[in-house]
Amino acid sequence: MKISVIIKRLKNPRVRRRLKIGLSVWGGVILIGLTFKLGYDIGHFDAQSLKNEKNTELSTINPPSLTMESAQRVVSGALKEDPLNPKTIVEQIIDDNYKLSTIVIKNNELKQIAWIIDMRLFFKGDLFNNEGYNLTEGMEQQHNIIHGEH
Repeated sequence: MKISVIIKRLKNPRVRRRLKIGLSVWGGVILIGLTFKLGYDIGHFDAQSLKNEKNTELSTINPPSLTMESAQRVVSGALKEDPLNPKTIVEQIIDDNYKLSTIVIKNNELKQIAWIIDMRLFFKGDLFNNEGYNLTEGMEQQHNIIHGEH
């Protein structure tokens, strides 16, 4: 009985027009709300990306520098030595470029030139540049290190 009353009222043109107006207003409010939400999300995303870019620029402006302690940790870790009592000691940091650092290591009174790549990989041996020049020998001559076995 109640359903038939509702159907009878919905057939009235005045009720239909009011219902259409009400649903249109609600739909408009929902669309405006979604538009504001979408605009806020886009603005927030842009602000976050700008913030991330700024942080990236700051980290590239001040690249990490190699300290004696960090170099010793890299060398001890690569050679699998006890970090508290290492056999191979980092004696000097010649160049602390964060991409390719040059260091002098000492093991059993023998000094050698070694390299740390990207602040984490340790390399001991001859390193050549793109023109074929032996950078390790050049560094040994420059710092008066007797060419030892690599």
